[in-house]
Amino acid sequence: MVGSLQALDSPAKEEVDHLLEAVSKSEARFIRNGKEYSSAEGAEHLKNKLGQAGSRVKTAEDFIQGVCTKSYLSGKPYLMKNKDGTTTEVGPWLTKVLEEYRKGR
Repeated sequence: MVGSLQALDSPAKEEVDHLLEAVSKSEARFIRNGKEYSSAEGAEHLKNKLGQAGSRVKTAEDFIQGVCTKSYLSGKPYLMKNKDGTTTEVGPWLTKVLEEYRKGR
């Protein structure tokens, strides 16, 4: 995994780090293939998956689209289950997080 993050240019690495932190610190449950995980476990899964993606991930958008949207095995979208019980797809959620991060820089 470290190799993949090191391969990203500095702005992309900062953005991916921010996205992983956003997942980890969210108060939502991470849903993968119908099973719920803590937000920290979800972020760890995405980190591991990033490591497997290798050089295919060059930008934060590559990370969101290629790693964070769905399960490679089942094709089911990753979801975030909010405290109120509603769910949000992780890909669009992270796209909004990235947009806000870029506005703030």
